[in-house]
Amino acid sequence: MDELIDTFANRLAYALTIRGIKPIELADKTGIDKAKISSYMSGRYKAKQDGLSLISKVLNVSPVWLMGYDVPMEPSTIIKNSTKDNKAIRNSAIVFVYGTIPAGIPIECIEDIIDTEEISTDMLKGGKQYFGLRIKGSSMMPEYLDGDTLILEKVDDCESGQDCVVMVNGQDGTFKRVFKNENGIILQPLNPTFSPMVYSNEDIEKLPIKIIGKVVELRRKK
Repeated sequence: MDELIDTFANRLAYALTIRGIKPIELADKTGIDKAKISSYMSGRYKAKQDGLSLISKVLNVSPVWLMGYDVPMEPSTIIKNSTKDNKAIRNSAIVFVYGTIPAGIPIECIEDIIDTEEISTDMLKGGKQYFGLRIKGSSMMPEYLDGDTLILEKVDDCESGQDCVVMVNGQDGTFKRVFKNENGIILQPLNPTFSPMVYSNEDIEKLPIKIIGKVVELRRKK
């Protein structure tokens, strides 16, 4: 990830100035409460995923740039419209990438964002939602490497054999291949030097064991 060199508040103020938009207009255009916009401007809070996406679209800036990273200000993902005027339109949505998924905290409430990724808006059809996770460790090697980024669809169930992020009460989310049987669930690492995590149906209910996301994309930087 590019280096964080500025604050969200500074970038927001700069973007508003060069676009000639007042904070009250930004509130009207995005539907974000005026008090929230004020808190963003003062640096008390940073916009979360939905707010960041709305603001970046209205200001026509890269959401990653808006977060303070050393990337170009202008959005980079565009496609050609199929209409006669052939104007360029944005066709991407922002996914927040986390380093860890703490137990018991809803994804949308986690503020420790380490990166962002862009996905096609086509992936959002049917109300689907996504989050990103940076892999740490080697338990899913050789298919998944330390430092890889996963794009996951938010789900609460999966098919046996799918690769998922699973919450085990009292721990951070763990990324494993999920196998189901009549006795319970097995969270299987792909690296044979690691042992599988086996839970009974009773464990699933009592601990509990919860699936929160299934892998839809793997992104690896060179």
